[in-house]
Amino acid sequence: MKGAFNQMSIFTVDQTKCKKDGICAAECPISIISMPDKESFPAWAQGAEQMCIGCGHCVAVCPQGAISLGDMSPEKCSPVRGELLPGPEQAEHFLLTRRSIRKYKEQPVERELLQRIIQIASYAPSGHNLQPVHWLVIEKKEEIKRLSGMVIDWMRFMLKEKPEFALSLHMDKVVAGWDAGYDKICRGAPHLILAHAPKALPPAPAACTIALAYLELAAYSMGLGACWAGYFGAAAGLYPPLLQALALPEGHQAYGALMIGYPQFSYHRIPLRKEPAVTWR
Repeated sequence: MKGAFNQMSIFTVDQTKCKKDGICAAECPISIISMPDKESFPAWAQGAEQMCIGCGHCVAVCPQGAISLGDMSPEKCSPVRGELLPGPEQAEHFLLTRRSIRKYKEQPVERELLQRIIQIASYAPSGHNLQPVHWLVIEKKEEIKRLSGMVIDWMRFMLKEKPEFALSLHMDKVVAGWDAGYDKICRGAPHLILAHAPKALPPAPAACTIALAYLELAAYSMGLGACWAGYFGAAAGLYPPLLQALALPEGHQAYGALMIGYPQFSYHRIPLRKEPAVTWR
């Protein structure tokens, strides 16, 4: 697999800083950093340039800041700040208090804030550091409404052609609500964000799903509310007129979407959930 940096994936060691501790070699997920003995500086193994995935773990893990990978130098990477990391209780409370938000204020979200949470979501795991996820941000409510109407068209088609499937997903009720003036597709959200990727890449569906999960959590951390637009995401992958309207790049598939906005209401307690179904072996 070709590395993310391609020909620019040049592994360099600042020998004035390197302690020859072997941490970079031990951490490399592709095992392409060689240290024949304790007296040697780390170096790329033969053929490493074609195998490097550009993850930057060697740069990030070196305590001395002695490793650079192409133009990814230690100085360009933000330091890990322990004082900013949440403790177990803070992390647990943050995750347990996340809610799917379906009621939004009319106030639009600033583009800079949307860009910031997308930037955070770009750090989600993607498989071999492929980073295949692309984003489509629908900023205007009028456009979201128009596209949601196409989802309703898809539902009408499904109710006619595959009624058992459509009824199992309550499409009849969603369509009836739409006709009565209630939007159950995107809930009147001021923004909609889709994740799409080349469908030829096997990791693409999982990468988009994980990135959207990161996006939802990043939104919550910044006072925003989000909800998975499940009907929209399904239609975007199955209904050609909607796919054409989205105008994704050739060969791309939409793998999910989130409604985004400022929440209209606040939650005051954590609702109960089922006990996890776990098998220990």
